[in-house]
Amino acid sequence: MSIEVKNLLKVYGEQKAVNDISFKVGKGEIVGFLGPNGAGKSTTMKIITGYLEKTSGEAFVCGMNVADQPLETKKKIGYLPELNALYYDMYVREYLGFIAELHQIKDQKSKIESVIELTGLTIESKKRIGQLSKGYKQRVGLAAALIHDPEVLILDEPTSGLDPNQIIEIREVIKKQGKDKTVLFSSHILQEVEAICDRVIIINKGELVADDKLSNLRQHSSSSNTVKVSFKESIDKNWLEQLAAAKSVNKIDANNWQLATDNPEQLRKQIFELSLQHNLNIVSLQSDSQSLEDVFRTLTNR
Repeated sequence: MSIEVKNLLKVYGEQKAVNDISFKVGKGEIVGFLGPNGAGKSTTMKIITGYLEKTSGEAFVCGMNVADQPLETKKKIGYLPELNALYYDMYVREYLGFIAELHQIKDQKSKIESVIELTGLTIESKKRIGQLSKGYKQRVGLAAALIHDPEVLILDEPTSGLDPNQIIEIREVIKKQGKDKTVLFSSHILQEVEAICDRVIIINKGELVADDKLSNLRQHSSSSNTVKVSFKESIDKNWLEQLAAAKSVNKIDANNWQLATDNPEQLRKQIFELSLQHNLNIVSLQSDSQSLEDVFRTLTNR
């Protein structure tokens, strides 16, 4: 596993900022790390990257213990912190050259040009960092995190300050990096998480409350989902009530029906089979499952 956290605990005084959490993230995974403000997301990321000491538990990066091998694990990580600290008096290329020198990168000029193009900085690359907008400063931070071609990317609010067009561009960068790297990123823009991730980890008040594929969380976070179906013909309610995956059937009118289910995909298949059996014409068939926002609110308001 590229990232592994075991029983991680961080205590400030009497407050447990991170309370005995464990999870793993493998190569090629892009995992959304979610939670309300103060839930412990940034603290966990800082411990994984070696910028903050744990109280107890263990964190591993590429099989190495972060506490035992801090320099070696840092070489494997590209980290964009929530508070993106930059040297505002330096020019973009100058700053990236400074970061490349710290990582002892060979062929620095070629690598700098590559990450500038990758992160969409070309048009602003001749400016001082202090002259850039917040969105472009964020791109500089992302470029610095990518310049040494790390195996693991840890991004804390990577799209903060970006406009909608820039968000789409950075989303594509993250998706591309996720093909051969491990990416753990946090965001308050839940639509971004839905667009990029298949799996999410949610913490609340320092505790792990969910770690699953997004599709599974949507299915299991509520008692049921809804499937709506419209037929060209009038049908008998009993036909729908006999479907094994239907928990309840609500008649809207003779042609339109709403069915509650724990398994929307299976229910849709059974409705298709029913239509073939009785020679029915389906006008529309759709599932209304929970959005990530619904899931998030359910899990963090408990």
